[in-house]
Amino acid sequence: MASELKWLGLSESKIGETVKNSNLTSQLVSIVKLAKELDPAENGDVVSSKPKGTFLYNLATRIKPQFAQHIPLVVKHIINGNIRNEAQLQASIDFLLHHSVSNFTEDEFKKACGAGVVISIDQIEDEVGKVIGKYKEALLKERYSFNIGKLLGEVKQSLQWADGSVVKQEVDLRILELLGPKTADELCPSKKKVQKTGKAENAPILKEKNGKVEEAKKKEKSPEFAADEDGAETMEELLKNKTHFHKVGENYKTEGYVITPNTMKLLAEHVKAVGGKVTSRFPPEPNGILHIGHAKAININFGYAKAHGGRCYLRFDDTNPEKEEEKFFTAISEIVNWLGYTPYKTTHSSDNFEQLYKWAVELIHKDLAYDMKNGKFDEGEATLRLKTILEEGKMDPVAYRIKYVPHHRSGNKWCIYPTYDYTHCLCDSIENITHSLCTKEFASRRSSYYWLCNALDIYCPVQWEYGRLNVCYTVVSKRKILKLIQEKIVSDWDDPRLFTLTALRRRGIPPEAINTFVARLGLTGAQMSVEPSNLDAVVRDYLNINSPRTMAILEPLRLRIQNFKELNLPSSIDVPDFPGDTSKTSTHKVAVDEVIFIETTDFREEADKSYRRLSKNQPVGLKHIGLVLYFVEDVKDTHGHSIEVVVRAEKLTETNKPKAFIHWVCNPVTCEVRLYDMLFKHKNPEDPQEVPGGFLSDCNVDSLKTLTNSLIDRSIANSKVYDRYQFERIGFFAVDPDSTNDKIHNNQHKLVFNRTVLLREDSGKN
Repeated sequence: MASELKWLGLSESKIGETVKNSNLTSQLVSIVKLAKELDPAENGDVVSSKPKGTFLYNLATRIKPQFAQHIPLVVKHIINGNIRNEAQLQASIDFLLHHSVSNFTEDEFKKACGAGVVISIDQIEDEVGKVIGKYKEALLKERYSFNIGKLLGEVKQSLQWADGSVVKQEVDLRILELLGPKTADELCPSKKKVQKTGKAENAPILKEKNGKVEEAKKKEKSPEFAADEDGAETMEELLKNKTHFHKVGENYKTEGYVITPNTMKLLAEHVKAVGGKVTSRFPPEPNGILHIGHAKAININFGYAKAHGGRCYLRFDDTNPEKEEEKFFTAISEIVNWLGYTPYKTTHSSDNFEQLYKWAVELIHKDLAYDMKNGKFDEGEATLRLKTILEEGKMDPVAYRIKYVPHHRSGNKWCIYPTYDYTHCLCDSIENITHSLCTKEFASRRSSYYWLCNALDIYCPVQWEYGRLNVCYTVVSKRKILKLIQEKIVSDWDDPRLFTLTALRRRGIPPEAINTFVARLGLTGAQMSVEPSNLDAVVRDYLNINSPRTMAILEPLRLRIQNFKELNLPSSIDVPDFPGDTSKTSTHKVAVDEVIFIETTDFREEADKSYRRLSKNQPVGLKHIGLVLYFVEDVKDTHGHSIEVVVRAEKLTETNKPKAFIHWVCNPVTCEVRLYDMLFKHKNPEDPQEVPGGFLSDCNVDSLKTLTNSLIDRSIANSKVYDRYQFERIGFFAVDPDSTNDKIHNNQHKLVFNRTVLLREDSGKN
């Protein structure tokens, strides 16, 4: 073995590194023996040229099962010198991967990979000269900031089979001749400051190239939480233009896909069944509420189908009757629709129980699974196990387990229920799923996925994995959320302090903002943990444009305008719903009277220089009405608390313009307001190093503040649940489902508002 590796020209250290990989070493030994057989002149101690040894080594690292039978053809053309650079080697691998199940001639192979084509140095020099001349003016202007990749690309386009390293050397030389050495500034460019966004650093984006998933390094993003090269502003843009999965029916071109004698026939039937359309599925377990990570899965599965004119199933993975409840089925369906997606069909894994059972029997008959069935064992006493080994080394995964529990759809028909590993891939096959998209933790199940479909000789979809989305300062585990509910730390699955999707909806987060947030993250292959502030930023941007403004007072202080009658003001004024946006002309009426209410914090008897609002020695303006208020009297109760402030008002002029303007309400309606903060104190409440006492010990006891006597303008008194507003100078708020229909004064409803997010401005601004 060592002699074969030495023959390739590998160093001792490289040999030591290589032998640690038994599969690669085996491939290399076979390739070396084959090379010596094909050319007896290569029977020396070392290959005749180092490039040949390098290409043979690189070939071994890229061999795929789909084209293993054609390896002798590639080795032959490496040894005889026809494949002499990286471009030709990669093209040969691409050709074989895309023709692994079709017949081709050797001439077709040679033409496709440029085997035997030699690009001379003179040709390279001439072509580089032409391209440099074409861009000479731009090069002289931009110097070393010019995109050199553009030059290399044009040369390679003209000379497809040129040696890339030689082309690069020639381009670099010509640029040096034209521009001279780099200046001091060009050698040490100033570094731009970039604010971190919470997106996983260097998270790879999934792209299909040469029949496999490649992970490309990311660039840092701009200071704002906006889409970078890997993300997009919309899911359609991301999934149509920036995500490149296999075409429908070309499953066999993907990494790791297993080809059987019946594969092409099954694929042809599959393509006919789906009409050539992308067909995906979102398969949640109906034993809990969806969370923010599921929003990514929903957008990817439904969004990919939508972007390509396809269809997506909502399939409930209802194989565990112990934990499934009807409320979860309903809530999941509602959330999918809320995010803007309509399933092609809603199905259940239990729809296929009969077929799944028949296939289990078939596996037993084929000696590919161990038996159990007729209710003669206690729960946990026996299971059906598949005779295979998963990628992570787990042997004989469980396919069925015994549960004497009635099923919500099939009743008491079954006492055995299939597992995820068994059910998922088979249901994908039944529904002719073209792209089985799932999170990265399921990558280790891909081997059993393919094994099971092929063991039963049925259509096998392709599984693609993407990185899971996590949010800091929260937990999303169903078990842990249930614990929070049981301990009465949160009210239910939709408590606005959680990051379940029902909770985000209740807090007032718009579905459009969630979809944009996911799109901007991109389709990465790395797990990421995102700061909640990144989601808040997207939500704030959306609400700032789409939520009408109104005035509301959270903690009211009564204010009486002493000279109100002298001012001859109207009884009401029209206030724009979207001030500053001339394209939106809607308004609402605001009452005007002698008594108004302002925020308690907008008045101080004595104030320092930094305080800009009403005080004994400082006037303040009222928004929208053009009045300036001057302090007259502070009326206090027996405890010394201000119960009314008396002021004198003047109409606003250029000479009496105050330092600040405050919001106010008149003839208001009482409401309840809930102010939410982070539920947990630490970024990773589940990390025992960060939180030794466990996640329950990390809960913020001040995460909810309830104000029961807040005041809103009467114009929004009849708002519906989930209506959203910007309370001027305070933040964005939404109507909570706890709002009641009980009639109160003036025949109005009792409303409850949740704070969705703060305004951009610092909440402590004076």
